[in-house]
Amino acid sequence: MMALVTEGLFTMGSNAGPDDEKPEHAIFVKSFYLDILPVSNADFALFLNDKGLQNQKGESFYDDDDQDARIHQLGSKWLADLGYASHPVNEVSWVGARDFCAWLKKRLPTEAEWEKAARGMDGRKYPWGNAAPNSKLAHFGAPFNSSAPADAFPDGASPYGILDMAGNQWEWVSSVYLPYPYKADEGRENQNTGPIRSTRGGGHDSSAQEITTTQRGKYLSRSPKAGHHNIGFRCASTNKPERLN
Repeated sequence: MMALVTEGLFTMGSNAGPDDEKPEHAIFVKSFYLDILPVSNADFALFLNDKGLQNQKGESFYDDDDQDARIHQLGSKWLADLGYASHPVNEVSWVGARDFCAWLKKRLPTEAEWEKAARGMDGRKYPWGNAAPNSKLAHFGAPFNSSAPADAFPDGASPYGILDMAGNQWEWVSSVYLPYPYKADEGRENQNTGPIRSTRGGGHDSSAQEITTTQRGKYLSRSPKAGHHNIGFRCASTNKPERLN
């Protein structure tokens, strides 16, 4: 299921947050579509069954041998662990996220697209508005590797009806992690493997200050060649999908 994020000018970044969120600046984003839910363990298991653990260049999609992984091979089939099928996937490398979206004829959202989808046009601090987060709005401040189902927080929806954009799992975006202001034409949207990428939204083990719409994951462990216990992703599309829901 995807939601339309309409085009428009919005304020990206924050002058009140960490240095990597500064300065606030106006960005125009064209209309695009974004997954309403992040990719789940069940979703990614289907991809692994079709594509395996690596692409043709030998680049890893998924850290299946990490103790934090929630997808495992049973016989010849990859399956989500019992009770974790609807949780947002973790332990996916940036390459795995990029290639999964391409597999579905989609792509990762840019950092600007992700922020507009979460923040809307009114500069809100959290996807639901400016009210402080609580356990009905988002999954945060939780123990290590204790994710929750991605659809468990409908009250925390963004202005476009997109869920789980604060907490639960950080999300890879397409953009290289470079200082602001965001400029798409200065190399940060190069999709070749290598540079550190931005991550957005905060994770299950993040503080309330780390699940804002402007957080970029400055202090997060996020090598793009590896998976991580608290990073997942969702896909975007420039073109209208065959069905939105």
